[in-house]
Amino acid sequence: MGLLKYLIAGAWFGLLLTKGEVVSWFRIRDMFYLREPDLFLIIGSAVATGMVSVFLLRRFRRVTLEGDPLVIHQKAMTKGNYLGGFIFGLGWFVTGACPGPIFAQIGAGEYLAWATLAGALLGTYAYAWLRPRLPH
Repeated sequence: MGLLKYLIAGAWFGLLLTKGEVVSWFRIRDMFYLREPDLFLIIGSAVATGMVSVFLLRRFRRVTLEGDPLVIHQKAMTKGNYLGGFIFGLGWFVTGACPGPIFAQIGAGEYLAWATLAGALLGTYAYAWLRPRLPH
């Protein structure tokens, strides 16, 4: 039952994303062409929720699911952050998905989302392999 609640929450979230057409390639493309302001509001509310959540996690010194202290480190902004953000945004524009909605697209039967998932996994493994060689 422990992990089932996360599976149910994820399925519910994916259903909301799909029914709200937030994972539609066409709507995401229109967002990047500045023709879909609703998605900017949704993303903005997610950023605000994340900011409040991190503040509360730091304030009340929460722990991980394993009981370890939760540590959230500050990260300095570097050229790599901007380059990585550009690559992430470019991939988002081309595929119509950032990492979370890929699974909602797959669940909705969009077969090309499998290629997006493969690209995301390949990029993740490439970064893990390159990370020791990148400047800090």
